[in-house]
Amino acid sequence: MKTIHHTALALALAAAFPALAQSNADVLRELQALKAQVAELEAKLKAQEATKPQWGMTPDQARELNRITVKTEALEDSRDASGLKGLKISGYADPTWISNRAKRNSGFSFLDSRKDTYYAYDNSYFGSVVLDLQKETDSGARWRLTLSPNRGTDTVIGNGSIVQEASVSVPLGSLQTRFIAGHLPDWSGYEFQQATLNKLITHNLLFDFTLPTSYTGAGLELTRGKWIAKGVLANMNAARNPDGVRAPVMAYRVDYSRGEFQGFGFAGVHGKAANPRARDADGALLQNPITGIDYEGRTRVDLFEFDAYFIRGDWTVQGQISLGRQKGTSIVQDPVTQDLRDARWTGLSALAAYKFNPRLEGVVRMDHIRNARNGGGLLTYAANDDRNGIGIDPTIDCTIDATLKACNTGANRTALSFGLSYLWDLNTTFRVEYRLDRANLPVFGYEDGTYRKSNSLLGASVVVSF
Repeated sequence: MKTIHHTALALALAAAFPALAQSNADVLRELQALKAQVAELEAKLKAQEATKPQWGMTPDQARELNRITVKTEALEDSRDASGLKGLKISGYADPTWISNRAKRNSGFSFLDSRKDTYYAYDNSYFGSVVLDLQKETDSGARWRLTLSPNRGTDTVIGNGSIVQEASVSVPLGSLQTRFIAGHLPDWSGYEFQQATLNKLITHNLLFDFTLPTSYTGAGLELTRGKWIAKGVLANMNAARNPDGVRAPVMAYRVDYSRGEFQGFGFAGVHGKAANPRARDADGALLQNPITGIDYEGRTRVDLFEFDAYFIRGDWTVQGQISLGRQKGTSIVQDPVTQDLRDARWTGLSALAAYKFNPRLEGVVRMDHIRNARNGGGLLTYAANDDRNGIGIDPTIDCTIDATLKACNTGANRTALSFGLSYLWDLNTTFRVEYRLDRANLPVFGYEDGTYRKSNSLLGASVVVSF
């Protein structure tokens, strides 16, 4: 039995070893084939990684990106070569309709050349087209040219050009200290000349009658934290002083932003300016008829104003107080000696605006000027003016006795305006305004030949900017 058992076991082992050897060879071949496939896949992956960008773009996308990069650099080079880098172009137009009750005049006011009229509260800077060009260089120097045909500051001062502002600003060591020079619009008060920056169509009484129009000169602008101060030595309301005049005026402005919602500022002008009472229509000096001595062609002027603002949420509140005087420019000269007397005035203006919704805003403004001394007289307004309501009572006959108090007392002026503005879109605003002007004397001349203590205006405009 043992012999049979061992024989069977041997036969089984002999049969098993060849099968085991056969299976090991197959497994080895399969492993080698698998290694070859893995190596082939790794080679393909390395080849693909070498041909595509690291950020995952296809070759076509990479070529398109390179094309755009080259084109952009070419455009930048062309822009720089053309002087367009740092250049900002903006502007606006505000066609306006005005109705003046006293003058029985109504119609559109747009680009009026003022050949038949002069600067007045019903004929000021509205109805204009403005193009504003601003350029800043890599060094921080700024250049500005603002053009306004027939309605700019250079037109108002009598030069007749279309320039509203032509100025330069050059940093001196830092961007917070700058040299400024050129033709600069006056910076006094809370109201701006531009229609895009004002709430109403007309301007307040202080803006129209107590502030300079422009300066031509040079000075400094300093920015220190929340403070901004600027000042110039300049010609006031003149591109060039006449022969014999060497002394400029000193004009300055200081602003402080107390926080996000409020701030204040003050401005002043001191020096000698043209005396409109001292010259005739041809510009020749007039003489005192008693002494035969020429009147002074340029006399001392001192102006100072303080303004403040509060803007938060739907509310805007602004205000201004002004003081002013100029030697020898009152409307009425001394009735005995015929000497020219001084003009003095004080005034205030306040504005409040509330947004009923993001598009519709209501505005109210009230102004007052006390101007009774020596028959009245305001900055550049040294004669009776029945359009603006300035001067003595024209219904009194002062030829009989010029020493009468009524013949030496000017009118105090008040104006009350109500307005609505509607923001049609980001670039278009519609406005309407009703304005009532009053005086304590009948100084408003009507077309029927009468004089009254009040006059009213109705205006509408559309301001379109870009």
